[in-house]
Amino acid sequence: MARYEELIPKPRGRFLRVKCPSCGNEQVIFEKPTVRVMCRICDQVLAEPRGGKGKILAEILEYLP
Repeated sequence: MARYEELIPKPRGRFLRVKCPSCGNEQVIFEKPTVRVMCRICDQVLAEPRGGKGKILAEILEYLP
């Protein structure tokens, strides 16, 4: 069974729970975004792509497993 675990790669990115700096809305985003991530309530930019890990512009509340 150990063979199958080696064949399936583990994800390199994590999900984050962030808080919008302008309206306080909490939202779950991916730490490596490929597009600009906006707040669902006020359209504030929460994260921008940077080729690898994104630039997170919101307050990070927790890292999700």
